[in-house]
Amino acid sequence: MSPSIAIILAAGLGTRLKSAVPKPLHRLGGRPMVRLLLDACEAAGFGRIVVVGGPEPGFEPMRKLVAPHEMLVQAERLGTAHAALMAEQALAETEGEAVILYADVPLISAATLARMAETRSAQGAGLALLGFTPADPAQYGRVVLEPDGSVARIVEWRDAGPKERAIRLCNAGLFSAPAREMLRWLKAVGNDNAKGEYYLTDIVAIARGEGVRVAVAEAPSEEVLGVNSRAELAAAEAALQRRLRAAAMEAGATLIAPETVFLAVDTELAPDVTVYPHVVFGPGVRVGVGAVIQSFSHLEGCTVEAGAIVGPFARLRPGAAVGEGAHVGNFVELKATRLGPGAKANHLAYLGDAEVGAGANVGAGTITCNYDGFGKYRTVIGAGAFIGSNTALVAPVTVGAGAIIAAGSTITEDVAPESLAFGRARQTEKPGRAPAFRAAARARKAEALAKPSKEG
Repeated sequence: MSPSIAIILAAGLGTRLKSAVPKPLHRLGGRPMVRLLLDACEAAGFGRIVVVGGPEPGFEPMRKLVAPHEMLVQAERLGTAHAALMAEQALAETEGEAVILYADVPLISAATLARMAETRSAQGAGLALLGFTPADPAQYGRVVLEPDGSVARIVEWRDAGPKERAIRLCNAGLFSAPAREMLRWLKAVGNDNAKGEYYLTDIVAIARGEGVRVAVAEAPSEEVLGVNSRAELAAAEAALQRRLRAAAMEAGATLIAPETVFLAVDTELAPDVTVYPHVVFGPGVRVGVGAVIQSFSHLEGCTVEAGAIVGPFARLRPGAAVGEGAHVGNFVELKATRLGPGAKANHLAYLGDAEVGAGANVGAGTITCNYDGFGKYRTVIGAGAFIGSNTALVAPVTVGAGAIIAAGSTITEDVAPESLAFGRARQTEKPGRAPAFRAAARARKAEALAKPSKEG
């Protein structure tokens, strides 16, 4: 028997999103919405988590995403109570609390999930629902309270009179109750309505009909934003970004213009990190103490160690690692490359599939030629090496520690430590030939201008 269960209803196709991707797989903060809820349920300590998806092939990727948790299929979409009943066996095998939530309400926190059960228990209620008080209640269902503060009923906006529409407490649609009671109420839900569907909200009336007290726990409005359209997806992203930025600054990072910095859910910024305006963090980024990320940089799947400087206009792709005190400058791209402590690549370089030793200097215009059209190959640059500007390092190749590569070189063979290597054609000079060259060029131009055009 499981001590508690969370059931995530995630069978929505997202018709209003106008997307071939099922709604629960759309991303916020670099992470699918259903995964955000799984994270919250895991953090809240639920012993069992079940996700209810749809039968379409587009939902198959969700099965892998949900693992090791269970994914069940709602073959026919007959309403939210019907979707929750897909977890009938799981509910029957749970002796503790059951919470039902929606994949398209993805910003619910672990604290709010815990508070629902705590509120129910503290008020001696058999069922708890989640409510919120938005600035504009619009067409949300209203929560009507008894004089003692318990829930009397939920009234949908279309069915509400003027007095009920004046109520500001709205229904977020999430419910918490003992699993066996939840299962019994779900089975009692009927479909005698215009759409012939089984609505989860009907369990409130069923519980109240049994004399069961229903409690309401409140959540911040931003936590219960629903996502049904691209505009609502953008609003949820904005709300999530506000949360992530606030958490980063609370943890000791400086965001000079927070509203211009975009974070992923898993971005880790250590204390005393400084992030300049217009920086984007994709998934999988960790930045060490005191590092500086300058404007218009894009980081994803990488680490930046303490005291390093990145940017402006730098791009760190997956597998990049910038060592302690290292510098990655403007228009430098790293991919699957480690830049050792104190190493520098300050200007206009591409370093892919490379290892750059401590204190090495990579000059402007340097590239590692890591791909031959069939496979990727590595470049190794030793500690303290100096790579002159406009150098092409044709992998696989190793430049030894302390070696110097002359500017403009194409290096195709290994260079021994402390060597000086040239990989370019010898310069040829012809004294006094410049005037003759210019004269010949002018003559060719004059001749071309004198010729009649084809249109003439």
